Amino acid sequence: MSMFRILKFISFLFMMSFTSISIAQDSIPKVEGDLKYREDQFYIGLTYNIIGDVPSGVSSDGLTGGINFGFLRDMPINKNRNIAIAVGAGMAFDQYGQNILIDKDSEGNTSYTVLNSNISYDSNNIKTGIIELPVELRWRSSTPTINKFWRVYAGFRLGYTFWNRYSYKDSSQSISYNSVKEYEKLRLNATMSLGFNKFNFFVNYSLNPFFNEKALTTDGEQVNFKTLKLGLIFYIL
Repeated sequence: MSMFRILKFISFLFMMSFTSISIAQDSIPKVEGDLKYREDQFYIGLTYNIIGDVPSGVSSDGLTGGINFGFLRDMPINKNRNIAIAVGAGMAFDQYGQNILIDKDSEGNTSYTVLNSNISYDSNNIKTGIIELPVELRWRSSTPTINKFWRVYAGFRLGYTFWNRYSYKDSSQSISYNSVKEYEKLRLNATMSLGFNKFNFFVNYSLNPFFNEKALTTDGEQVNFKTLKLGLIFYIL
């Protein structure tokens, strides 16, 4: 997926968010006249994961999605307290169904083979668990007495993959590894959430590839795919 198409989709989400209708009520109580309020929040998000920048013939296949959750500490930086910086901590669990067979030989060397459509298998996926440090620059239309408001939060998430697992299964064999050595454990993603009240669109784009330069397909192409996560994120508290 090209960067132009990604930016075009983010712009589309931005316009959609400002025409959506709220169906929930924010749970943060605000005292009338409280000029010290913050939007400290727990969050939980559900995403559909799209892989991009992949070798020839590679595509998503099977279940591809994820869940992320955590807490953000809000720090207003202007007098009206509608612009803020937020820092927090969270976790993300993702699964990427795709058609690259990752295998190892007797000496532990990893091979990456792109499976064509003629090869049948039951499952083929990469699963990851990541500890994340989210940082956001926030704008919202909130006031001390308004419980429902528009928001646009943009930022990044620095993450460390504490767990990654590859698994493959067909009618004759089952392969699984608890850690793929060429996988880049340090993750950096750009994020944006925008919407009204609790209902918000969420975009997460990986800035660094999943695999290092040693990961090559049997045809000699680099395996370093990136991901675009699209979904919903809910803010609570």
